[in-house]
Amino acid sequence: MPQMVFKRYEIKYQLTEDQRARLERVMETHMRPDEYGPSTVRNVYYDTPTYLLARRSAEHPYYKEKIRVRSYAPAESDTPVFLELKKKCDGVVYKRRCTLALQDADALLGGTRAPEGQIEREIAFAASRYKGLAPAMMVAYDREAFYARDDHEFRMTFDRAIRCRCADLSLAGSSQGHVLTPADQSLLEVKCAAGMPLWLVDFLSAEGIYKGRFSKYGAAVAWRLERERAFGSLPALSRTKRQAPRPEGIRIATRPTALARVAAIA
Repeated sequence: MPQMVFKRYEIKYQLTEDQRARLERVMETHMRPDEYGPSTVRNVYYDTPTYLLARRSAEHPYYKEKIRVRSYAPAESDTPVFLELKKKCDGVVYKRRCTLALQDADALLGGTRAPEGQIEREIAFAASRYKGLAPAMMVAYDREAFYARDDHEFRMTFDRAIRCRCADLSLAGSSQGHVLTPADQSLLEVKCAAGMPLWLVDFLSAEGIYKGRFSKYGAAVAWRLERERAFGSLPALSRTKRQAPRPEGIRIATRPTALARVAAIA
């Protein structure tokens, strides 16, 4: 059964193709590939019309949270998906998630479905605090995941071709969108409950690779606002639109000019 509650550190690094290849060779004696193999992760992030969640996250506060629906394959209205509340407090990531049909996950966030169980109640309460919460962005990426041979809780993921779109906010069909990251780079995320193993510390030190900040959703919102500035207004977030029948190089910091435009909306 998939894990539904997480408490861990998530540390991000930007890797070139050569660095990734060298790291994967070192990992062979310490890590195992995830049982599900390579996958395309699809997310629909929810936010307010003024992008309140994105704005708060960009300020790097002591506490922040995101609400999203995630699937690992195309999802129709009756397909089980993960509904997730991801919180970060003082550098520690706390994630709560549950499995629901896609239409039920959307109804729960929209306040038209009563929550069942503790995790659903927590997510529904978080969603109720944000006026006008609605689907804001689809973000997808190609992922390869690994876990430690001696500790299944220690995980490493490589994300490539991080992409987004602000129209057709559906998990069905194609995952295509505007690509936010260079084709020859990967985003490494190290996920651990405590410290990193020495073999990984030694590798990162020898390669001169340092941790950085990169928010996939934050970068996607920055792209949307830059596009709006260049081409004019885009459609506002709309729950009504979301409920209609569904048709069949990495930068370690988001651009401040775009995020300033988010703040100016409020």
